[in-house]
Amino acid sequence: MEINHDNFIKIIYDYFKNNRRLFQWREEISPYNALVSEIMLQQTQTDRVSYKFPQWLSLFPDFKTLAQASTRDVISAWAGLGYNRRALALHAAAQRVIQEFGGNLPDNPEVLQTFKGIGPNTAGSICAFAFNKPTVFIETNIRAVYIHHFFKHEEKIHDKQLLPIIEATLDKKNPREWYYALMDYGVKLKKEHKNPSRKSKHHVIQSKFEGSERQIRGMILRALTEHGKLTFEELVVVIPRQENRIYKNLSDLIVEGFIKTHKDIYFL
Repeated sequence: MEINHDNFIKIIYDYFKNNRRLFQWREEISPYNALVSEIMLQQTQTDRVSYKFPQWLSLFPDFKTLAQASTRDVISAWAGLGYNRRALALHAAAQRVIQEFGGNLPDNPEVLQTFKGIGPNTAGSICAFAFNKPTVFIETNIRAVYIHHFFKHEEKIHDKQLLPIIEATLDKKNPREWYYALMDYGVKLKKEHKNPSRKSKHHVIQSKFEGSERQIRGMILRALTEHGKLTFEELVVVIPRQENRIYKNLSDLIVEGFIKTHKDIYFL
């Protein structure tokens, strides 16, 4: 459904004026806080991130502290957020910022995309929120808003159809606030309507966690975080899953850089 861009913008900002969500990373804006929050918010609900974010900052308040932290401490601090590779990506990003960029997060989306775990949309969101730059990006709540207002009666909508409209309606003077407003309005839409993002070509139903390989990976990392060092035989004792699945996931975690091994002993 086509509607006037000015009317659309007014609808979003009018809602945001009285229904703005308050988050620490919005109130305490910095490049570091923007990077941490955007990586945390990938595939994780805001309520969980709201709980975890201040704990993370208390342990790793800046790029330097995070860069100097051990893998074990980073994984331990990340516990409860899932998708632990994001923790490693954040750790590696802090190290690059210190080693290659003099402690300053780059404000160029193309440069940020060279960081592990940061794709085009995350790079765009970091630049918008950290530096108030008028980048064009999309995430699930933004997608829901534009599908609901501009493609209400269509199916299998590709992001390429949405991006020109997102760019055309972008508040270039204050993109940070505009994207906050879009996201908050998107949350409202999802509560009032069957998630409009289901009509996106990119919509994916998240796989079941219970009994998954992802759950086993988490169990292995949790065990090594709690016990420090374990042999494979000890891992099998503390993880109630089949040995072959534990071994496969353990091997994958070693290849991916999560876990180190020396003389048949595994540790972070």
